[in-house]
Amino acid sequence: MRSIKHINNKFIMIEVKREGIILSKTDLEFENEAVLNPAVIRVGDSVHIFYRAVQLWNQSTIGYCRLDGPLNVVERWEKPFITSEFDYESQGVEDPRIVKIEDTYYMSYTGYDGVNARGALATSKDLIHFEKQGLIVPPISYAHFVFLVESAGKVNENYYHNHNFYYQASDPEEKILLWDKNVVFFPRRINGNLVFLHRIRPGIQLVSVENLDELTPEFWEEYFHSFQDHIVMDPIYEHESNYIGSGCPPIETEHGWLLIYHGVQDTNEGLIYSACAAVLLDLDDPRKEVARLSYPLFSPELEWEKEGDVNNVVFPTGAALFGDTLFIYYGAADSHIACVSLKFSALIAELLTNIKVVGNNTDTVNEIKSKLPVKLKLTLTPKDTPKEPKVRLKSKRPPKTKNNEK
Repeated sequence: MRSIKHINNKFIMIEVKREGIILSKTDLEFENEAVLNPAVIRVGDSVHIFYRAVQLWNQSTIGYCRLDGPLNVVERWEKPFITSEFDYESQGVEDPRIVKIEDTYYMSYTGYDGVNARGALATSKDLIHFEKQGLIVPPISYAHFVFLVESAGKVNENYYHNHNFYYQASDPEEKILLWDKNVVFFPRRINGNLVFLHRIRPGIQLVSVENLDELTPEFWEEYFHSFQDHIVMDPIYEHESNYIGSGCPPIETEHGWLLIYHGVQDTNEGLIYSACAAVLLDLDDPRKEVARLSYPLFSPELEWEKEGDVNNVVFPTGAALFGDTLFIYYGAADSHIACVSLKFSALIAELLTNIKVVGNNTDTVNEIKSKLPVKLKLTLTPKDTPKEPKVRLKSKRPPKTKNNEK
């Protein structure tokens, strides 16, 4: 059980049950180094898991297993499910997420070429045969991104203060493309459009298009000229002060889209990745943040979460709802796949006690408040947009042989 005291003068207690490790590496060549960061989708009583499998020399593929119910592994492939095929993913296909929109499954993942990590997409009609659609993030250099964002103005300056991450002093002339990853689709069209979240450090942004063919270089030029309008959320709390990123695909509730994301804090012990459950986003315009927890849902606590290929990591990437129990699947220390469970209704209720009047979302707050049970009392304090934290961006660009950045 996780208990948190003295937050907004309240005693808060949310029970988060550690269900333990679901999958670990095997002796099979394609997953003999680690397994982590799974895409998860429930179909009937089965949970399909498409996970990142790492072999020696950090070559990543996507493996597959099936659960009967939320926890019981009944099938696991002994070969990769998806492998690298193109130059943009020559070093690996990594960190997938999956949703079903109408009659099509959308699996987003990170294509890593040894230098650049960028969001890509594969689609399927049957969960068996996937067709790669290529990169769906902006094909621009980091330098050009900085130019466009600076020209746009009114943008958190931390978006263009990542020079140490992109450039090594020993090789300052190397051309580095903009890292844009953690692509996560919403599980239905919103106002007729396909909508997905993506992450350009340090925040989370949103793209809405009728068709993916619209994602042209011209689209992205216009997108970055109004970049501030597409930022869904930026870090505001200490546990997420370095940067944040999309985690599990959003879950639709009557009160808004529930997003379980990850937050990163730079500490004396290094970076700590926490599962920051969560935020509620407006159903019709998910660029509007309705409520956000001011503390992480769970953080690295157990030995296998604190020590591994990358220490101090719980990285949520998939969830499955069984009744009122939400099962959250995550990568643990970049070495294992594990699961926690909690009461879905309790999490929503806790979020609804954290509704904030930020900017112009007063009408949204009042609408949500009118739907709540009488017994659920809200303390709403109108306030200005929270001040941005003093974000410490100390991370250096990872070695070319490994993509450690989430």
